[in-house]
Amino acid sequence: MTSPRRTGSENSKTRLRLLDITERLMLDEGYAAVGVRRVAREADVAPALVLYYFRTLDDLFLAVLRRRMGEELERQARVLDSPQPLRALWQLTNHPGHALSTEFIGLANHRKAIRAELAAHAERYREAQLQTLTRNLTEAGLQLPLGMTPAVLLVLSTALTRVLVLEDDMGVSAGHAETLAFVEQLLQRYEGPARAPER
Repeated sequence: MTSPRRTGSENSKTRLRLLDITERLMLDEGYAAVGVRRVAREADVAPALVLYYFRTLDDLFLAVLRRRMGEELERQARVLDSPQPLRALWQLTNHPGHALSTEFIGLANHRKAIRAELAAHAERYREAQLQTLTRNLTEAGLQLPLGMTPAVLLVLSTALTRVLVLEDDMGVSAGHAETLAFVEQLLQRYEGPARAPER
Protein backbone atom coordinates (compact mmCIF):
# COMPACT_ATOMS: atom_id res chain seq x y z
CA MET A 1 0.00 0.00 0.00
CA THR A 2 1.42 3.37 -1.01
CA SER A 3 1.18 6.43 1.16
CA PRO A 4 -0.65 9.49 -0.16
CA ARG A 5 1.52 11.92 -2.03
CA ARG A 6 2.48 15.01 -0.08
CA THR A 7 1.52 18.41 -1.40
CA GLY A 8 2.54 21.90 -0.37
CA SER A 9 0.67 24.07 2.10
CA GLU A 10 -2.42 25.89 0.81
CA ASN A 11 -1.16 29.19 2.23
CA SER A 12 2.51 29.04 1.34
CA LYS A 13 4.00 32.07 -0.41
CA THR A 14 5.32 29.84 -3.18
CA ARG A 15 1.90 28.35 -3.89
CA LEU A 16 0.27 31.77 -3.96
CA ARG A 17 2.99 33.04 -6.29
CA LEU A 18 2.38 30.12 -8.66
CA LEU A 19 -1.33 30.98 -8.68
CA ASP A 20 -0.56 34.64 -9.39
CA ILE A 21 1.77 33.72 -12.26
CA THR A 22 -0.79 31.36 -13.76
CA GLU A 23 -3.49 34.01 -13.61
CA ARG A 24 -1.20 36.64 -15.15
CA LEU A 25 -0.26 34.29 -18.00
CA MET A 26 -3.92 33.53 -18.65
CA LEU A 27 -4.76 37.23 -18.80
CA ASP A 28 -1.72 38.31 -20.81
CA GLU A 29 -1.32 35.39 -23.22
CA GLY A 30 -4.34 33.13 -22.81
CA TYR A 31 -4.82 29.78 -21.09
CA ALA A 32 -2.86 27.96 -23.80
CA ALA A 33 0.32 29.72 -22.61
CA VAL A 34 0.05 28.04 -19.22
CA GLY A 35 2.04 24.87 -18.67
CA VAL A 36 3.95 23.41 -15.74
CA ARG A 37 7.32 24.27 -17.29
CA ARG A 38 6.25 27.79 -18.25
CA VAL A 39 4.89 28.56 -14.77
CA ALA A 40 8.05 27.12 -13.22
CA ARG A 41 10.26 29.23 -15.48
CA GLU A 42 8.31 32.40 -14.67
CA ALA A 43 8.56 31.61 -10.93
CA ASP A 44 12.24 30.67 -11.23
CA VAL A 45 11.62 27.25 -9.67
CA ALA A 46 11.91 23.66 -10.86
CA PRO A 47 8.86 22.14 -12.59
CA ALA A 48 8.81 19.49 -9.85
CA LEU A 49 7.99 22.23 -7.32
CA VAL A 50 4.92 23.24 -9.32
CA LEU A 51 3.84 19.59 -9.28
CA TYR A 52 4.51 19.44 -5.54
CA TYR A 53 1.80 22.05 -5.02
CA PHE A 54 -0.49 20.98 -7.88
CA ARG A 55 -0.49 17.33 -8.95
CA THR A 56 -1.68 18.16 -12.46
CA LEU A 57 -2.09 21.18 -14.68
CA ASP A 58 -5.86 20.89 -14.16
CA ASP A 59 -5.28 21.13 -10.39
CA LEU A 60 -3.37 24.36 -10.98
CA PHE A 61 -6.16 25.79 -13.14
CA LEU A 62 -8.78 24.68 -10.61
CA ALA A 63 -6.90 26.37 -7.76
CA VAL A 64 -6.84 29.67 -9.69
CA LEU A 65 -10.53 29.29 -10.52
CA ARG A 66 -11.53 28.48 -6.92
CA ARG A 67 -9.55 31.38 -5.53
CA ARG A 68 -11.27 33.83 -7.88
CA MET A 69 -14.68 32.25 -7.30
CA GLY A 70 -14.36 32.72 -3.55
CA GLU A 71 -13.36 36.36 -3.99
CA GLU A 72 -16.20 36.93 -6.45
CA LEU A 73 -18.82 35.49 -4.07
CA GLU A 74 -17.61 37.86 -1.34
CA ARG A 75 -17.70 40.79 -3.76
CA GLN A 76 -21.19 39.84 -4.88
CA ALA A 77 -22.51 39.86 -1.30
CA ARG A 78 -21.04 43.34 -0.70
CA VAL A 79 -22.25 44.86 -3.97
CA LEU A 80 -25.78 43.44 -3.94
CA ASP A 81 -26.40 44.57 -0.36
CA SER A 82 -27.68 47.92 -1.60
CA PRO A 83 -30.77 50.10 -1.34
CA GLN A 84 -30.57 50.36 -5.16
CA PRO A 85 -30.72 46.66 -6.16
CA LEU A 86 -30.99 47.27 -9.91
CA ARG A 87 -27.92 49.51 -9.96
CA ALA A 88 -26.11 47.03 -7.75
CA LEU A 89 -26.92 44.21 -10.20
CA TRP A 90 -25.71 46.31 -13.15
CA GLN A 91 -22.50 47.19 -11.28
CA LEU A 92 -21.94 43.55 -10.36
CA THR A 93 -22.34 42.20 -13.87
CA ASN A 94 -20.55 45.09 -15.57
CA HIS A 95 -17.01 44.84 -14.23
CA PRO A 96 -13.61 44.17 -15.80
CA GLY A 97 -13.10 40.71 -14.30
CA HIS A 98 -14.68 39.09 -17.34
CA ALA A 99 -11.35 38.56 -19.13
CA LEU A 100 -10.34 35.76 -16.77
CA SER A 101 -13.84 34.28 -16.92
CA THR A 102 -13.59 34.22 -20.71
CA GLU A 103 -10.30 32.32 -20.49
CA PHE A 104 -11.86 29.76 -18.17
CA ILE A 105 -14.86 29.37 -20.47
CA GLY A 106 -12.46 28.67 -23.36
CA LEU A 107 -10.50 26.24 -21.21
CA ALA A 108 -13.74 24.51 -20.17
CA ASN A 109 -14.33 23.59 -23.81
CA HIS A 110 -11.29 21.30 -23.58
CA ARG A 111 -11.14 20.17 -19.95
CA LYS A 112 -14.07 18.41 -18.28
CA ALA A 113 -12.88 19.12 -14.72
CA ILE A 114 -12.79 22.85 -15.43
CA ARG A 115 -16.21 22.75 -17.11
CA ALA A 116 -17.77 20.92 -14.15
CA GLU A 117 -16.25 23.31 -11.61
CA LEU A 118 -17.22 26.38 -13.62
CA ALA A 119 -20.81 25.16 -14.05
CA ALA A 120 -21.17 24.31 -10.35
CA HIS A 121 -19.84 27.74 -9.39
CA ALA A 122 -22.10 29.52 -11.88
CA GLU A 123 -25.15 27.78 -10.42
CA ARG A 124 -24.16 28.71 -6.83
CA TYR A 125 -23.34 32.25 -7.89
CA ARG A 126 -26.60 32.70 -9.80
CA GLU A 127 -28.67 31.30 -6.91
CA ALA A 128 -26.99 33.64 -4.42
CA GLN A 129 -27.54 36.58 -6.78
CA LEU A 130 -31.18 35.66 -7.25
CA GLN A 131 -31.88 35.35 -3.52
CA THR A 132 -30.26 38.70 -2.73
CA LEU A 133 -31.80 40.50 -5.72
CA THR A 134 -35.30 39.17 -4.94
CA ARG A 135 -35.02 40.22 -1.28
CA ASN A 136 -33.67 43.68 -2.15
CA LEU A 137 -36.30 44.33 -4.82
CA THR A 138 -39.00 43.45 -2.29
CA GLU A 139 -37.45 45.63 0.42
CA ALA A 140 -37.11 48.55 -2.01
CA GLY A 141 -40.74 48.11 -3.14
CA LEU A 142 -39.72 47.90 -6.81
CA GLN A 143 -42.09 46.31 -9.30
CA LEU A 144 -40.49 44.87 -12.43
CA PRO A 145 -42.22 45.26 -15.82
CA LEU A 146 -44.99 42.78 -16.61
CA GLY A 147 -43.66 39.27 -17.07
CA MET A 148 -40.14 40.08 -15.85
CA THR A 149 -39.04 38.09 -12.85
CA PRO A 150 -35.84 38.62 -10.89
CA ALA A 151 -34.43 35.54 -12.65
CA VAL A 152 -35.18 37.01 -16.10
CA LEU A 153 -33.65 40.34 -15.07
CA LEU A 154 -30.55 38.58 -13.81
CA VAL A 155 -30.02 36.57 -17.01
CA LEU A 156 -30.67 39.60 -19.26
CA SER A 157 -28.26 41.79 -17.29
CA THR A 158 -25.57 39.12 -17.32
CA ALA A 159 -26.02 38.44 -21.04
CA LEU A 160 -25.99 42.12 -21.97
CA THR A 161 -22.84 42.91 -20.04
CA ARG A 162 -21.07 39.79 -21.34
CA VAL A 163 -21.75 40.84 -24.94
CA LEU A 164 -20.63 44.42 -24.28
CA VAL A 165 -17.40 43.28 -22.61
CA LEU A 166 -16.60 40.69 -25.29
CA GLU A 167 -17.23 43.15 -28.09
CA ASP A 168 -15.25 45.87 -26.35
CA ASP A 169 -12.33 43.46 -25.96
CA MET A 170 -12.46 42.86 -29.73
CA GLY A 171 -12.61 46.59 -30.48
CA VAL A 172 -16.30 46.62 -31.44
CA SER A 173 -18.25 49.53 -29.99
CA ALA A 174 -21.14 50.16 -32.40
CA GLY A 175 -24.31 50.62 -30.38
CA HIS A 176 -22.58 50.45 -27.01
CA ALA A 177 -23.01 54.11 -26.04
CA GLU A 178 -26.72 54.03 -26.90
CA THR A 179 -27.19 50.78 -24.98
CA LEU A 180 -25.42 52.11 -21.90
CA ALA A 181 -27.45 55.32 -22.05
CA PHE A 182 -30.66 53.27 -22.30
CA VAL A 183 -29.69 51.18 -19.27
CA GLU A 184 -28.93 54.37 -17.32
CA GLN A 185 -32.38 55.76 -18.27
CA LEU A 186 -34.03 52.59 -17.00
CA LEU A 187 -32.05 52.68 -13.77
CA GLN A 188 -32.99 56.32 -13.20
CA ARG A 189 -36.63 55.59 -13.96
CA TYR A 190 -36.81 52.81 -11.39
CA GLU A 191 -34.33 53.94 -8.74
CA GLY A 192 -33.43 57.57 -9.40
CA PRO A 193 -29.86 58.84 -9.62
CA ALA A 194 -27.03 56.71 -8.32
CA ARG A 195 -26.45 57.26 -4.61
CA ALA A 196 -23.04 57.30 -3.01
CA PRO A 197 -22.36 54.04 -1.15
CA GLU A 198 -23.07 54.21 2.58
CA ARG A 199 -19.99 53.98 4.79
